[in-house]
Order: sequence, then C-alpha cells, then structure tokens
Amino acid sequence: MNRILLVEDDKEIIANLTEFLTAEGFSVKNANGQTKALELIENDTFDLVLLDVSLAEGNGFAVCSAIKANTCIPVIFLTASGDEFSTVTGFDLGADDYIAKPFRPRELVSRIKNILRLTGSTGSVTQLGDVTVDTVKGTASKNGKDLFLSALEYRLLLVFINNRGAVMTRTKLLESIWDIAGEFVNDNTLTVYIKRLREKIEDDPASPNIIKTVRGLGYRVD
Repeated sequence: MNRILLVEDDKEIIANLTEFLTAEGFSVKNANGQTKALELIENDTFDLVLLDVSLAEGNGFAVCSAIKANTCIPVIFLTASGDEFSTVTGFDLGADDYIAKPFRPRELVSRIKNILRLTGSTGSVTQLGDVTVDTVKGTASKNGKDLFLSALEYRLLLVFINNRGAVMTRTKLLESIWDIAGEFVNDNTLTVYIKRLREKIEDDPASPNIIKTVRGLGYRVD
C-alpha cells in the first residue's frame, strides 16, 4: 500500500481527497503547515507527497526544497489554475509534477500512479511503529535489528499490512495464511502465531500497540 502525505490547509479538500485516495487503495496522512509536514517526513515513511503552495503556516516551496534536499520522495504540487509562477518555481525546486486546481480526482490518481512508476516508489517499505518491513527484500526489522520471522509469521504480518485499518476476522486470517508453511493452520495455531508475532514486534506484547485486538471481531493494524 503506497503511503501519501497530503500537505494542504483546506479542510474540505483534505477530507474529500483523503476519502477518495483511501478508497483507491492509498494510505493518507495530512499536514496543514510547513512544520508539521516536515516533522512527518522526518519521522514517518511516505511514497509520495501532495503539496499545496499556500499553507496555514510556511509555504509549499520551503517544504518541497527540504524534502528534495534530504529524501528521494516524489512531490506533486497542487497549484491554482493558471499560476505559471508557482508551476515553474515548483519544477525548479525539484517537484516531479503539478496539477492545477480544481482538478478531477481520477486525473490526480492517474498522475500519482504515473509518478510512482517513474520514480520506482512502489511502496516496498512499510513502517509499523519501530518495525520496518521491506516486501521486496522480504525482511522485517525493529530498530534496525532483524526480527527473524518464520515464513508464517512474515505472511501474517503482510496480511495485516495489506489490510491496514481494516478489522481482520480470524476466519479471514486463516484463509490468508493457510498452508503457507506447508502445514494445516487451524484456529489454535493462529492464536499461537499471533502471540509469537506480537512477542517479536511489540514493545509490550501483553498490551499491543501494533496488532490490536478488536473484541468480538478480530484484529486490526492501524
């Protein structure tokens, strides 16, 4: 799942775009100003930034400049229609694309997917708190140390990542991981593997912050 940071100070645009992009399969966080945007960039992992020029605090040019100076994250500017100065300035600062407001959501999604293909930002690295999962290398680490997950533990973690934010019932989890380790996985086995996975990725397995229990329903990773 590709992770997008939306830097925008219009609450209506934030709400509408977040809902639409989430429905399209993206994970979205937002910031309405320069300081919060740069804090998120420093402390979280994103595959692309959607960046408005005018912000509640600071401006999009400064944010783009900082992003490009310290990361390889692609940036798409959201600019006012006909604002040639902003478009040129954005490209000069290293922006990868721009789209003029008002825009059609599906056009924006097309632009996003195109930039992700061109830049190779395939969303292969996912962050869950202190845990980093690289789906291309097939590794999971915590604070830089390999977690040495078994095949079934890794598969279980991927199922949660691919369904981030959704409640996964035990039935769905069993269907997703059945026979991945060359053996039949029953309900009791699932309980054991969730326990083992929590022991490896959680700071306090007895009070998990990553794989949360939703009473009467199943589990969820936010």
